[in-house]
Amino acid sequence: MSNNPLQLSAIDIATGPNPLYTILWMHGLGADGNDFVPIVQTLDLPATPIRFLFPHAPLQSVTIHGGHTMRAWYDIQHTDFIMQEDKVGLHRSRRAIVALIEHENQRGIPSNRIILAGFSQGAAMALHIGLRHPDKLAGILALSGYLPLADKIRQEAHAANQATPILMAHGNYDSVVPAELARSSLQLLRNYHYSVTWYEYPMAHTVCDQELVDISRWLANILKET
Repeated sequence: MSNNPLQLSAIDIATGPNPLYTILWMHGLGADGNDFVPIVQTLDLPATPIRFLFPHAPLQSVTIHGGHTMRAWYDIQHTDFIMQEDKVGLHRSRRAIVALIEHENQRGIPSNRIILAGFSQGAAMALHIGLRHPDKLAGILALSGYLPLADKIRQEAHAANQATPILMAHGNYDSVVPAELARSSLQLLRNYHYSVTWYEYPMAHTVCDQELVDISRWLANILKET
């Protein structure tokens, strides 16, 4: 699939005919859309037909990896992720993902039946896009990530997703995206009165079995309520 205005290709998997919901799942730095395809079979979800979209981030030079080219939603210029943030890259990828959301709208899935999900840098994108999106989304799922451009969120967030359920989950042994950074993002969101469910696990920068159980339960509740 690559027929959106910004040419962002995506793996498209439906769990049944005529999907009623879309889960748009963004991968982490250096991976691609295939990274989380196995999650479709792993999650314990209702029989409701769901379309999973796993987009591939653009290929670009990444500063902290010596300028090597890899798939990335935005450049990371410092090991302290919130220093010298790539605002241009974040907004560029946001526009590309919004084009995918709009394409789903054209395919008959309204925004309030679309869940934005992601891992690591993809989780940062899910939060970055979801809080700014002008149409109500069904939910935002951020695994092992953080809120980028946090100092801009109060001015740039859209009221449409003020009450949208958010799940953040993180490993407390994460050496890639420190748990403390995720916790500070959580606190900021709660200070701004977002409804955030938080899970923390004794793991590194990965996904664990209990996390999959918790994600399944959270997703099932959203699918039941929308």
